[in-house]
Amino acid sequence: MSIEVRNLHKQFGNFTALQDVSLKFPDGKLTALLGPSGCGKTTLLRIVAGLEHPDSGQVLLDNESATERHVRERQVGFVFQHYALFKHMSVFENIAFGLRVRPRHSRPSETAIREKVTQLLELVQLDWLADRKPSALSGGQRQRIALARALAVEPRVLLLDEPFGALDAQVRKELRRWLRRLHDELQVTSIFVTHDQEEALEVADEIVVMNHGKVEQTGAPAQVYNQPASPFVYGFLGNVNLFHGRVHQGFLETGDAAFHAPEHHAADDTQGTAYVRPHDIEVERYTVGAKGLVVRLERIHAIGPLAQLELTRQDTDEPIEAVISRERFLQLQLKESETLVVRPRQVHIFLEQAA
Repeated sequence: MSIEVRNLHKQFGNFTALQDVSLKFPDGKLTALLGPSGCGKTTLLRIVAGLEHPDSGQVLLDNESATERHVRERQVGFVFQHYALFKHMSVFENIAFGLRVRPRHSRPSETAIREKVTQLLELVQLDWLADRKPSALSGGQRQRIALARALAVEPRVLLLDEPFGALDAQVRKELRRWLRRLHDELQVTSIFVTHDQEEALEVADEIVVMNHGKVEQTGAPAQVYNQPASPFVYGFLGNVNLFHGRVHQGFLETGDAAFHAPEHHAADDTQGTAYVRPHDIEVERYTVGAKGLVVRLERIHAIGPLAQLELTRQDTDEPIEAVISRERFLQLQLKESETLVVRPRQVHIFLEQAA
């Protein structure tokens, strides 16, 4: 099913949750709505589901307006963060619930219901728990049952609101891999809300980055991460170093250093900021006349395949974070308190008026 929203606006008292949001969600793909708390992502999801009504704007399902269509008529499966399973029912009955409450004319036979639920339990790899109550399940198992229950009614759209938010880090990682495999098998149009950048980048086909009720950028994970459209997107998707300075005729001058900025060749002494990810910083020992920023090595975290270096600029005392491979770290034989030189490999520069 294709999903489109046009010019959605939603106000809660004095708070604007959505400001003129227009989006198309790719048919059969898994789209992540990503952003900080209060950015409007859950409100947008609930409006698509029919659980919330916009003050203005439209929701279109397969190019037909669904704005006035009741939630039961939208053929939507919804999975909440906190499972929302019926505690007094067995796992089997939880999944069967949506089928049993259908109107008599569209309700499957008891045999068909049993076959469907058994099939879904096998799909989520929990058929051995059919007779258990939700209280006997782990958090990860409950969330998989909640997903099976949403799929039982054969939704044309699957909506997930922070589906793994209540779980610990290791279980979250396992479940998002599982969700990706499940989606590849089912190919149902899906939208999931998350504030976890790693989760969105790992699981989604498409990412919608939101901030203050507006869409900052949409695109494939690699595109959004490598080609951020705004300072907000750059800063929200992973750690980043900021170098403030003046941009003039294709260069950003920051302290004792200058970064090449050919895309801003027409800028004339304009305030700007360079954004550089920690893994895009080259690190070398200091030698007289070396080009780059002279820094002091304050602290080293060298656990696993990467070494994280906490540095301080000599000219401005501002902190810098660099990440290098363990091999490079061992090659340099770095020690805390020594003087180094760093150079960014890849820089994104935003002018003040473009922020």
